[in-house]
Amino acid sequence: MTMQPHITVLTLAVADLEAAVAFYRDGLGLPTEGIIGTEFEHGAVAFFPISGGLRLALWAQDDLAHDTGLPKTPISSTAVSIGHNVMTRAEVDTLMAAAARAGADIVKQPEDTFYGGYGGYFRDPDGHLWEIVWNPEMLPET
Repeated sequence: MTMQPHITVLTLAVADLEAAVAFYRDGLGLPTEGIIGTEFEHGAVAFFPISGGLRLALWAQDDLAHDTGLPKTPISSTAVSIGHNVMTRAEVDTLMAAAARAGADIVKQPEDTFYGGYGGYFRDPDGHLWEIVWNPEMLPET
């Protein structure tokens, strides 16, 4: 049997759930209903619809470690990159500036890419790496 890719949730482990929600909701402007599941031990989570039915979930790293049974380890910014492709070069600059104002660590200022696009990188307050990119060969669906 071949796995069919039906990925619906991308979960980021965070040190402080309320602070992470504030960063993504208030700083980056992502919509959310806020933290839910607080009635369950290790169940508090926040969901953000991001595209095509995909949701970004924020879950306390302690709770994710508890649920999986794996030991808690430091987050590695170079293990995964989340790419956010936008429609214009100017939008890259706008979103990178918003991330900086929200408290993100700008890892790489936007610049022309080797493949003819334009992009830069930031880390959220928990160290998760985001690439904000305009790739004219891979524009998002509208």
